[in-house]
Amino acid sequence: MAMTNTAGVTDKVAPESDTRPDISHDPDISHGDGDRERFAHYVQKDKITESAVTGSPVIALCGKVWVPNRDPKKFPVCPECKKIYEEMMA
Repeated sequence: MAMTNTAGVTDKVAPESDTRPDISHDPDISHGDGDRERFAHYVQKDKITESAVTGSPVIALCGKVWVPNRDPKKFPVCPECKKIYEEMMA
């Protein structure tokens, strides 16, 4: 059995299962660029409102681009955004 991903590349799938043996199922615990996903970010208030209405992405002070869909109160503030914000207010 073969499956085609969105890039048009054909991947082999084990015939007795729907799992791909070449993909690790270990969680990603890296502290690289993915840490931005674990923080609440500073974004212009009008951009947040616009995104809520249109679904367009926003750009945080640290440069992260995404469509907000989670409660930022559940996450710590991004240290990079906080530093940039404090420098702007000084």
